[in-house]
Amino acid sequence: MRISQIWRYPIKSIGGESLATATVDVTGLTGDRGWGLADPASGTVLTARREPRLLLATCRLVDSHPVTTTPAGDELHTSADYSDWLGRPVELVAAGDTGGTFENPMDPFGETDWISWTGPAQAWHDSGRTRVSLVSTASLGNWDPRRFRANIILEGDGEDALVDQSVRLGTCILDITKQIDRCVMVTRPQPGLDRDLDVLKTLIRERANRLAIGGLVAEPGRIDIGDELTKAGEDGALSA
Repeated sequence: MRISQIWRYPIKSIGGESLATATVDVTGLTGDRGWGLADPASGTVLTARREPRLLLATCRLVDSHPVTTTPAGDELHTSADYSDWLGRPVELVAAGDTGGTFENPMDPFGETDWISWTGPAQAWHDSGRTRVSLVSTASLGNWDPRRFRANIILEGDGEDALVDQSVRLGTCILDITKQIDRCVMVTRPQPGLDRDLDVLKTLIRERANRLAIGGLVAEPGRIDIGDELTKAGEDGALSA
């Protein structure tokens, strides 16, 4: 399998940017999930589970700072900009030494029974066992990869078999820890994508509600489109 796409999502739950190359440190792709929009009253970090409009915008890093473009073409830089766009007070905050607090519905279809939970520090991923996420083109099928917000799209198939293995991509090594469970976010509309509950229903029915794999960074480095995935310590492409 080879890297066919690289994606970075600077702000939690906002659309991301496609890259040709990326540096990878212990927090994941440098700048990935490095910021969030927090409710100043509760401290909760907004996600598209509660605020689907976030996925309609896209974010990129400019001089190591997130710049978001709204569907209307406006650029957002400051907390005031984001508050004006959403019509509610929010603060643009950088992930730090404490984990962010998020919300998730226990009923993903009725979107009821919301519970709060705390994610890992440093970069606001959904799991402390995942800093980089990968999915194959075979697993995606006809689904747009943006629905699943994986960092690395691999040309080929067989990524599920990599769980509990160490793999090399470019000059970095990843310890693959788990398959990634999915939530209501995969159903949300995005630019060019309609709301689609069938995505989540299909995942539950056919894949035990899991798509993509996640891992921790054992050795930081750099990845580029076209890099082959190999088992750590072995030469040659991994056939899985």
